[in-house]
Amino acid sequence: MESLKTKNQDGKMIPLVEENRWLREQLMLQNRLAGVGAIASSVAHEFNNVLMVILNHSKLALKPTANPEQKNIALEKVVQGCTKAAGLVNSMLGMTRNSGRQMQMTDLGQLAAQVVTLCEKELQKHRIRVELSLASPIPTLVMPALLEQVLLNLVINARQAMPQGGILRLGVRANPEGTIGEIRIADTGIGISPDKLGHIFEPFASTKKPDEDGRGGSGLGLSLCRQIIEAHQGRIRVESTLGKGTVFTIKIPLNTAKQAA
Repeated sequence: MESLKTKNQDGKMIPLVEENRWLREQLMLQNRLAGVGAIASSVAHEFNNVLMVILNHSKLALKPTANPEQKNIALEKVVQGCTKAAGLVNSMLGMTRNSGRQMQMTDLGQLAAQVVTLCEKELQKHRIRVELSLASPIPTLVMPALLEQVLLNLVINARQAMPQGGILRLGVRANPEGTIGEIRIADTGIGISPDKLGHIFEPFASTKKPDEDGRGGSGLGLSLCRQIIEAHQGRIRVESTLGKGTVFTIKIPLNTAKQAA
């Protein structure tokens, strides 16, 4: 039986399944870029602050009246600022790179830390304290750009669930056998009602309305998160209590094979 076909953007006839695959990839890319856009202004502000630290301590180190100890301290601050700036840039590049489904050996803890670095200023602005708990390095083969997209989506959701501020706890660990990596994101927000909790990963099922910046409310973010985690042969589950908060737990099989798929 001949497969159904449709026209692509170039007017060529292609199998419908290929068109659907391309549309899913575009949807994931748009969702990732939307996540970056949600924190772009905060990241730019933080980057500007880092540049000011570098500039001021560079001027201090160049002062003729500065003694060797003062110069060393100033230069250490410059190095720290440069390291932080590089981290911000690398995190943004990681989120925007279009590596698609390319598998790369990645430390899950470092990936989570990069997302926190990106969101740090945004969370501080909304009076949200971050408690980060990272185990020893947990390397595994993943699609880093897509997994970052999942974590960023969950962190932004947590921020939106705490309009009066609160605590965001992000933990990364491996099971005792070293076969499963676990990422846990918990907030002290408003929680999700039981009638919505069972449908939270369904397409177009949303637990909130768009915020003051027009973000969220499409009902596609968590559905894409589940697809991405399942593409890693993993699982994502959610627990929530109204008025107390929500916990998302991601479990991914650890794959340390040397050859990426």
